[in-house]
Amino acid sequence: MSIDIKICGLKTSKALDAALAAGADMVGMVFFPKSPRHLDLATAAALAKRAGGRVTVVALTVDADDAALAAMIEAVRPDVLQLHGAETPARVAAIRARFGLPVWKAVGIAGPEDLAGLAAYDAVADRLLLDAKPPKGAVLPGGNGVPFDWNLLTGLDLSKPFMLSGGLTPENVEEALRLTHAPAVDVSSGVESAPGVKDPARITAFIRAARNAASSDTATAAVKPALSSNQTGIAS
Repeated sequence: MSIDIKICGLKTSKALDAALAAGADMVGMVFFPKSPRHLDLATAAALAKRAGGRVTVVALTVDADDAALAAMIEAVRPDVLQLHGAETPARVAAIRARFGLPVWKAVGIAGPEDLAGLAAYDAVADRLLLDAKPPKGAVLPGGNGVPFDWNLLTGLDLSKPFMLSGGLTPENVEEALRLTHAPAVDVSSGVESAPGVKDPARITAFIRAARNAASSDTATAAVKPALSSNQTGIAS
């Protein structure tokens, strides 16, 4: 299967260049002052320009008002808005209509009860990002380095491709993809040497592991029909 890979929380040209060199499809920039990955608009604009249209630039905000969104969009010119707060489906729809950009909505998952609200967001967002619910007492809605039980996504039925996030690392992304068959993955803390500090070697390792998993899945899918055909021929 093909897979889209997003490296989120980039803050420096070195980290951006590492993501580009390793073959990332998307890069994320965080606009949330409480986060160690928060960017000012000038720095973010320079990074977006450096990306030069080679990747999709995603701007992550948390319960931002229209004025803050407008200022960020004007300065950075992102390709996608990612909403990572408590935005309601109505708010998601309103932002999408007002700013004319694709909107992704992050939804925290901890147990089966959290899947019940996905349909409402699926109806209004361009993509859902399924993230781990933050631990009790956490100040960040994401980027906490905590995975959720990926088996919860078995049989998931959404109208649009989702993105898997939450606690992914170079060491576990292959297992995550094997269990979920997610068409896209998102990583931030899992490729850092310290909060907010991206490690180029881990970025490269993560992308390589995710691509390997996707290639293995494609190969397995291709073999199965061939086996079935051979078995049918033997039976006849």
